[in-house]
Order: sequence, then C-alpha cells, then structure tokens
Amino acid sequence: IVEALTDNRNRTASDLRSIFTKNHGTMGESGSVGFMFEHVGMIEYPAEKILEEAMLEAAIDAGAENCETAEGVHSITTAFETLGSVRDALAQKFGDATSAKHLFMPKITAPASGADVATLMELVEALEDNDDVQEVFTNVEISDADAATLSA
Repeated sequence: IVEALTDNRNRTASDLRSIFTKNHGTMGESGSVGFMFEHVGMIEYPAEKILEEAMLEAAIDAGAENCETAEGVHSITTAFETLGSVRDALAQKFGDATSAKHLFMPKITAPASGADVATLMELVEALEDNDDVQEVFTNVEISDADAATLSA
C-alpha cells in the first residue's frame, strides 16, 4: 500500500505507475490489496523507562488491543478509531510517546527470497523517494539471511 499526499492526483498516479513499471512491479486499482492489511494505530514507548508489566496493564486499561515489547520498544496496537484516546490515556500516565501513528499491518504475508527481495526493496526505495509518497507498506516476509544480504 502506498500512501501519498498530493495537490495533483493525476501527476502522482502517473509518477507512481512509472515507478512501478521501471522497477518490475504492477500498480493495482485503488483498494485492490486492502483486504490483506488491517488499518490500526501504533504507539511506541522506550522500554528502558517503563516496566513491561506496567505498560501492559496501562495499555489494557486504556483500551489497546495488544502490547508487545521487543528490541527496547513497547509497541501498543489499537483500533484505528481509538488511537487518540489510548495515546492520551498513556500520555497521562507515562508522558508523551516516542511515536503514535496510523499504519497498515499485514494480515496475510508473502515470502520473498533471493533476487526477488532485492528487486522488491529497489521498488520500495524508489517509491519512498517520490516527494508525494508519505509511507509504503508491504506484506513481504524476508528471511534473516536475505535481510543480512541486503544490509551488506
């Protein structure tokens, strides 16, 4: 899913179609892959300042759907509609979050490996380089070995 903010829809659609074509992709109709994603709210707090149990309890009390702690970050998932109220409730208890935003989480993932991963990442980077693109969401599942190859 590509989120874009533009003052000229036709120009942006043309630019994105061109990027997809040049990078071996295909642009679907608006909303054609929406069923593979869930529109949710995501709030993040640094884990070193707040105990995991305290964050979990506060998130549940605030109405969050999920709270996970990994890699030094508490990630609280909310329904799209309740992001603001959950963010405000947690801010009263713990202060401002590092991040609070809407995003598309994949419901269905698709594995990619080898050359496909490199091609896909080139497409994503080209899309992100467009001035009108705000965010790019994918449902690709990349193995640790392929991710390490990309980083090298």
